[in-house]
Amino acid sequence: MKSALVTGGSSGIGFAIARMLRDDGYALTLASRTPERVGAAADELGALGVAADVSREEDCERLVAAHAERHGCLDVLVNAAGIGIAGTIGDLSTKRYDLQMDINVRGAFVVTREALPHLRAARGFVINIASIAGTMPTPGLSIYGASKAALIALTKSLNHEEAASGVRATAICPGFVDTRMAEWTGLPGEAMIQPEDCAELVRTLLHLSPHARVPEIVIERVGDEPPFKA
Repeated sequence: MKSALVTGGSSGIGFAIARMLRDDGYALTLASRTPERVGAAADELGALGVAADVSREEDCERLVAAHAERHGCLDVLVNAAGIGIAGTIGDLSTKRYDLQMDINVRGAFVVTREALPHLRAARGFVINIASIAGTMPTPGLSIYGASKAALIALTKSLNHEEAASGVRATAICPGFVDTRMAEWTGLPGEAMIQPEDCAELVRTLLHLSPHARVPEIVIERVGDEPPFKA
């Protein structure tokens, strides 16, 4: 049976992708920082739940090892764990800078690095949940946007480094998605991109032939015209 590991899998985009993968026959490992939340999500999807903080290298290593021990293979890695903190460059503290970079970029890097031997064996996929904020200026979300731009760059470099192994990677870059992270916008949920939209794109990617690779997908929210808003 094919298997998938989803960080940030207890809610939002990560959970929607995990549910789609479950429905398509993948055995799952879900990870998030809160034991109660990841346990509930894992129970709902029949998955292995692992409480892990991806900003901690030892947690990333333990997470991949737990997945490999349970499932024996890894076909799809979804790096959906992420955090966004508003603030201008002039006002944001170093601690809040570090937190966003550690979770959004460093965590995805470490989990991917640890997972690569398993992904190479399966000629698997890496799905990185970035943001439209990483593709354009984002005043007030400057460090969040910078972290997502770094994640997009990491994704594209991974594709070229792993071309011979058959591992493919895609950065999905949506605008505002109907999740708790976007509640501050005041937009009604029904006016936002849905988490299931991201899941459907992942489903499409997994059905491509081995000769097709999509490094980046930008999802705009209908109604946002140039200059785009995240």
